[in-house]
Amino acid sequence: MRAAFDALGPWMNDPMAPEDAAADAHAPQAGGRKFRAVFISDLHLGTPGCQAVALLDFLKHHPSEHLYLVGDIVDGWQLRRKWFWPQAHNDVVQKLLRRARKGCRVVLVPGNHDEFARAFVGHSFGGIEVVADAVHTTADGRTLWVTHGDHFDGVIQCAKWLAYLGDNLYEFTLRLNRHLNTLRARMGLPYWSLSAYLKGKVKTALNYVTDFEVAVAAEARRRGHDGVVCGHIHRAEMRDIGGTLYCNDGDWVESHTALVEHLDGRLELLQWTAPGPVAVADSYAEVAA
Repeated sequence: MRAAFDALGPWMNDPMAPEDAAADAHAPQAGGRKFRAVFISDLHLGTPGCQAVALLDFLKHHPSEHLYLVGDIVDGWQLRRKWFWPQAHNDVVQKLLRRARKGCRVVLVPGNHDEFARAFVGHSFGGIEVVADAVHTTADGRTLWVTHGDHFDGVIQCAKWLAYLGDNLYEFTLRLNRHLNTLRARMGLPYWSLSAYLKGKVKTALNYVTDFEVAVAAEARRRGHDGVVCGHIHRAEMRDIGGTLYCNDGDWVESHTALVEHLDGRLELLQWTAPGPVAVADSYAEVAA
């Protein structure tokens, strides 16, 4: 999958399409940016489950000074099995590269599904910095450790074959979920996530999530940071764990969630649904209360 970065070459050098130039002409200038930082993860580009169109709409409405790509941006595991790369996924890559060209600091922290990118840590592609992890300082002075989180997943570290099996089962539930929601849409019913329902019903899954959150927060605390931003488990969350702010920005397969920092340093989890965002959790103060 190292060839995936080589494939970015033409995108980095191509001039903007006329529609892209028109869109950028109406984009807010640096002084009028709405957000100081945006954190997104688990896009899983290269899979049918990636909600690329919704993500493009989110990015269009959320310009920022910093954009953190917190792992599993491209799904190398699935692409090795079967190539899937529609135009909308190209459009996402081009949008990210254009953000970097326009002066936004774009940082990629690779995850386990795009672990091939870890071979390029310390390099920059089209203005996108590739780092093992990062530290973001908010406008109000808090330091947040930014990491994908897979290093705290015992299955990934100790039984990778089981992680591959779980990934295949997850893809199966997503395919089943798409068919199920097609039927629900015809019946006038809202979107419903089968995999989220199953996770919520299985006690082992709940214990896994809790253990993961506690372990990541503990490591951030050990490193001397006020909080952590991660992804990996596809569960958006913002809460205090032992005096450390734990933030998980969710995913763009099912939940359509992101973590944003406002210009005053306030942190907020957003779920992007037409015609606009729904706040999932708002600010450290509210989470700690």
